[in-house]
Amino acid sequence: MIDITETNFKDDDNEFAVLRAVIKKQIGFNCEEYKKAHLKRRLAVRVRANQSKSYKEYADLVLKNVDEMQKLKDCLTIHVTELFRNPEMYDAFSRIVIPELVKNKTISKNIKIWSAGSSDGEEAYSIAIMLREFLENKSGRYGISILGTDIDENILRKAETGTYKSEQLKKISKERLEKYFVKTDENSYQVINELRRQVTFKNHDLISGQKLSGFDIIFCRNVTIYFEQTLQERLYLDFYNALNDGGYFVMGKTETLNGPASKLFIPVNPGERIYMKKR
Repeated sequence: MIDITETNFKDDDNEFAVLRAVIKKQIGFNCEEYKKAHLKRRLAVRVRANQSKSYKEYADLVLKNVDEMQKLKDCLTIHVTELFRNPEMYDAFSRIVIPELVKNKTISKNIKIWSAGSSDGEEAYSIAIMLREFLENKSGRYGISILGTDIDENILRKAETGTYKSEQLKKISKERLEKYFVKTDENSYQVINELRRQVTFKNHDLISGQKLSGFDIIFCRNVTIYFEQTLQERLYLDFYNALNDGGYFVMGKTETLNGPASKLFIPVNPGERIYMKKR
């Protein structure tokens, strides 16, 4: 939160509401239902950088300075992720969920997965690797489609390349690195084409974007934690409706399945926040 005493900052609720409206209109970032404390912490970074004395002063700057508008967007859409982040979740999912999912694919061999809030694609590609390792030489029998969505177009363009720095691959074993990545320079690796073809990326706003559907699995981890509870509950219902019967929903470990949707899912592994849609 901005330290008013230290910065002589005018923390006015009306001006804050105006700035949120500017952000929504000019940047396309719908922050109306973000937790106020979280949003103010993010805004404080740019407010301090520009030594603005009020939300109005900063809003005026954003409206006339394209460079600052982009810096604000980058600040609001900070992406903290890595391949196989929380590896214990992937282990549990691979042991418990994938065998059941594949066993039930008796008629249609298509597997459709949504990585919501996919950032630069690390989760989506981790899922692709996890499926390939389980299916091995049978993977060609299945139509695997993984959709990664985010509101940041720049980060989506990066995701499409499937290229990562060595530090982003620190949880990747040497065997996986050699099997599923190609070294492109001294400090960068790219996901092999065969896996990249299974993954597509799309600009999509969870809050105000179109409703998606037809998925066997939805991953939305460490995203809803920033939203007010009313929005969380609405999104969980959206995910429920987007899943096929018996589909699986995976949340972040710090998130809680609340509201009406909590009665519509069966816990598969509560510790790893893995749930199944009731049939």
